[in-house]
Amino acid sequence: MSKLVALVGHCEMDGPRLKREISEGLAGTEVVRINSLKDLDRVVEQGADLLLVNRVPVGFDEEGVDLIRRVHRKDPEAKVMLVSDRLDAQAEAVEAGALPGFGKELMGTKELLEAVEEGLEG
Repeated sequence: MSKLVALVGHCEMDGPRLKREISEGLAGTEVVRINSLKDLDRVVEQGADLLLVNRVPVGFDEEGVDLIRRVHRKDPEAKVMLVSDRLDAQAEAVEAGALPGFGKELMGTKELLEAVEEGLEG
């Protein structure tokens, strides 16, 4: 069964790389990029299996943790992870209802795929 992972607010450098790494590394996983509130609301309503929210999301007026709160107001059961190297932001995201996330330093490593798999199983 196919899984849907949404990359929320990732830049033109990191977004395509994350999309490629996840879609190629996790068979049966569809990855979409989201850069607007309209598209974020749509993918939450469709029931994405996991949302990976950038700490400073491109295309949004809100911080990543604020977007996590927004997602959980719409769907308290949604699986969301923050992508950030900052431990304080990770702690705030978990307080807001996110699963423990990861930093961009994992890009290009098997640990990135393991973190995404854990989020999908969450």
